[in-house]
Amino acid sequence: MSSSYVHRRDFLRTGTVSVAALLFGACDSQGPDKADRLLKYAERKNEVLERGIFRHTSMDHAKTNATASGDDFPSYFVSESVPMLDAAGMAAWRLEVGGMVRKPLSLTLDDLMKLDRHTQRVNHYCVEGWTAVAEFSGVTMRDLAKLADADPKAGYVDFGSFDDDYHESWDVESAMHPQTLIVYAKDGKVLTPAYGAPARVHSPVKLGYKNTKYLTTITFMPERNGGYWSDRGYEWYGGL
Repeated sequence: MSSSYVHRRDFLRTGTVSVAALLFGACDSQGPDKADRLLKYAERKNEVLERGIFRHTSMDHAKTNATASGDDFPSYFVSESVPMLDAAGMAAWRLEVGGMVRKPLSLTLDDLMKLDRHTQRVNHYCVEGWTAVAEFSGVTMRDLAKLADADPKAGYVDFGSFDDDYHESWDVESAMHPQTLIVYAKDGKVLTPAYGAPARVHSPVKLGYKNTKYLTTITFMPERNGGYWSDRGYEWYGGL
């Protein structure tokens, strides 16, 4: 990981804590409604800060001596059991790229795997505080956006899934980061259901909950539309 990336994360931690501390210090007996407004204010301010220091040149790289997490890499989903497609479901699966694009795409897994392949060994950062290392392979979002001829006016991208309609929306700048991939392989092997088969989004510039698994749709939009965890109180931006 580059030193600029580390410094950026440290600065964000300090900035976030400072804003939160000031706002909690301002809380009084007016109760949780006021606290909620203050926290939303803090989130907006933090997002301005995060967006302001975001750089497409800042790259994440796992340390050379860091051990890949392998099967110990935690797997999460919101359905009651691991979402998975049977043979017929896999045959019917398509990744639909639409919204503010001039050339909508409907890609099979084979179509996806025929596009330029990018492999990166990076960190995965969880909001719960743990970090895991894995090698991810797939297609860059930049390449898909170019293939679909995405409208430059699209400010946001939504990633939807078949995991109980799980979705998360991103700012387009993060979606177009060079390390944002639509992944179909992990550690040199095709994704398994536990890790989001047949495809998922992954980028080290976002916290884990923003990285939608069991991907079915990518939608370019003029405005954000929230997300599964974002709508439940988690920070919408979720950046690093």
